[in-house]
Amino acid sequence: MSTPIRIVVVDDHPVVRDGIRSMLGGVPDFEVVGEAASGPEAVVRVGECDPDVVVMDLRMPGGGGVDAVRELRRRGSRAAVLVLTTYDTDSDTIAAIEAGATGYLLKDTPAERIFEAVRATAAGETVLSPAVVARLASHVRRPAGGAALSAREREVLALVARGTSNRAIAEGLFVSEATVKTHLVHVYEKLGVADRAAAVATAYERGILGG
Repeated sequence: MSTPIRIVVVDDHPVVRDGIRSMLGGVPDFEVVGEAASGPEAVVRVGECDPDVVVMDLRMPGGGGVDAVRELRRRGSRAAVLVLTTYDTDSDTIAAIEAGATGYLLKDTPAERIFEAVRATAAGETVLSPAVVARLASHVRRPAGGAALSAREREVLALVARGTSNRAIAEGLFVSEATVKTHLVHVYEKLGVADRAAAVATAYERGILGG
């Protein structure tokens, strides 16, 4: 048996939090190791539990998720943050991604998709709902003089946009993971971005990726 993915659930509504915990707790390769009702409490719980993934709501009376994500990054936490919220406004989505959230899904996302997102987030992959991709794209501006992507770089980026892990991309293209990472570094440089989420958003905005 592989080591289960350790999860902390953060939501200010007890019924919602219990539902998410029960849903995730029923998956064999997941282990819910803690929960919190606010951003500040989440920071404390993550410090205590050292989870792989934090499933985080955003708007909470006791302290929001964006500030919590920012604080976790400041502290150098290894936990990846998957935002699971009812809000997809610009102020929420952009702020959360800029703060360092690895994924962003809405609460009406089917359970199986959430399970897949938790696994991808634990692997360091970016997972974004289509609505979030659209909002990110509208906020990304094209830097002057960006170099064109090669055919292989576009191929890798298209797979990233589908939520494919580096390992799966490497297997599908019959190359090493190191080669995939090198392609991504070149993509980031050419698009003028710093991470997978921004690369996907920029590619949609420029028409490099369709849809």
